[in-house]
Amino acid sequence: MSKAQKSVLSYDYYDTRFHFCQPEGGPKKQPESLGSILFGDRIFTSKFKLSLLNDEHDKVLCTSDVIPSEDVEFIEESIRNDYAINMVIDGLPAAHITKDERTKENYYSIGFALGTATETGAALNNHYDFTIEYHLRDDGKYRVVGVLVEPSSRNQKLNDKGDPVSDGKPLVLKKNEKVLYTYSVIWKASDKPWATRWDNYLNISDPSIHWFSLVNSVVIVFFLTGMVTMILIRALHKDISRYNAVDAQEDVQEDYGWKLVHGDVFRPPQRPMFLSVLVGGGSQIIAMTGLTLVFAALGFLSPSNRGALGTVMIVFYMLFSCISGFVSARIYKMNGGENWKLNIILTAALFPGTMMSFLFAMNFLLMSSHSSGAVPFGTLFTLLCLWMLIAFPLSVAGSYFGFRKPRIEHPVRTNQIPRQIPDQPMYLRSLPSIFMGGILPFGAIFIELYFIMNSIWFNRIYYGIGFLFLVFIILIITCSQVTILMCYFHLCSEDYHWSWRSFLTSGAAGFYVFLYSVLYYFTKLDINSFTSTILYMGYSSMISVLLTIFTGSVGYLSCLVFLQKIFASIKVD
Repeated sequence: MSKAQKSVLSYDYYDTRFHFCQPEGGPKKQPESLGSILFGDRIFTSKFKLSLLNDEHDKVLCTSDVIPSEDVEFIEESIRNDYAINMVIDGLPAAHITKDERTKENYYSIGFALGTATETGAALNNHYDFTIEYHLRDDGKYRVVGVLVEPSSRNQKLNDKGDPVSDGKPLVLKKNEKVLYTYSVIWKASDKPWATRWDNYLNISDPSIHWFSLVNSVVIVFFLTGMVTMILIRALHKDISRYNAVDAQEDVQEDYGWKLVHGDVFRPPQRPMFLSVLVGGGSQIIAMTGLTLVFAALGFLSPSNRGALGTVMIVFYMLFSCISGFVSARIYKMNGGENWKLNIILTAALFPGTMMSFLFAMNFLLMSSHSSGAVPFGTLFTLLCLWMLIAFPLSVAGSYFGFRKPRIEHPVRTNQIPRQIPDQPMYLRSLPSIFMGGILPFGAIFIELYFIMNSIWFNRIYYGIGFLFLVFIILIITCSQVTILMCYFHLCSEDYHWSWRSFLTSGAAGFYVFLYSVLYYFTKLDINSFTSTILYMGYSSMISVLLTIFTGSVGYLSCLVFLQKIFASIKVD
């Protein structure tokens, strides 16, 4: 599998172009969870023989068949693209020791190099030195607590006795030649207990940066909280007291400020169907993300259980389809929508169908590249059946109960004739205010986003779940407060078109995430193939859209609650 600096395509270990040693009877596929398969994990049995406490020295694995010139070119290209081999022993991934550039501490980096690129060509690693760390328990049983592999390239042949003999030079591949593979095994006692065997893999590079990210986010929240508090306690309280004054003075009774738009503020927006479907889908993502992070933070989703995170996310997303249907129905009915049948169908099918169609397109691209990351059609069919049998009915049920409930009543009546909106200053026009509002939610998450992207594209285990959960809470608070602030400023400027603007103001964070993905592509990656570029940009776009719907829904719902509260506090003739 690629380390992803130069490619995002992964390949099966037993891809025929590599000509690796196969076990007798052929490799057997190991069962994997749904999440593991969707994230590209494919585990097969191997020809390596490891026996407890039995050291091996230069044991012959096999001699490959003749490698034709086109496969030699493929292997050399994979080596130049920094591809690595992933292996699992007793549930632990094989790793090599890497030093953290910031903390100068050694940690286990998953995988080991396929080969080494040289000026004269690419040297294939055909010898592997395994160091298996084990722990002897008090009851006399042994536990594997660490797996290290140090690969090397040897130009070696078998002598008359069948033993490998190397000339001390690296193996530079040549067309129509065979490759001799060997390995050594050393069993090493360790004091590390089995319960903490993952600690070396779960390296959080420089925790101070995570704390800096958290402090940065908290400062933004405190700043916004201060602004919102000042508005709520001082400006709003003063406005409401003045609007509700019983003094008969003419200047007191005259409407001005945000009270002027009380007859238009709850006017149904344009395209209420689409807005309600998006907010319903966003509510589903919020619930899924929050509960998944709670389970992960409590330690239920251990990295030793491969694909557990992905599986739980899919299950929660399916189950929370009922929330999507319920929220969408309530908002659509509140905005005066009458085509309830279309709303039920679009809520259940539009957003999941769009995402699934996109994944199908990406999957065809992976299949055309012979990548192991391509999801089998059987798994895709299973996913489709799960959606049809679980998610769709739950969404319909949620919509049914949403439409059955009474319509959400607004505290003020809506005038029949829309009020004319005066010219707005530049900073309160739609695009400037939307893009300004999206900066702060993005600023609250961008440092943690860097570590998440490193985990995705550099094949590293991300385990700062506690930090991520706090950032998740901070993101929700930031989106709410930014949207409320911008909404208040627009109302004071007599602009009552808040519905779509509140969604897009906080949703603009997703746009900035995509821009950051483009910056990451040019500064951290060295991708040189068109297919890898399309895949990277495609998946980055999908993540950005998901975040836009997530943050946009938070902004819209927060603004709706805010407006309901403040207009319920004033007296209107």
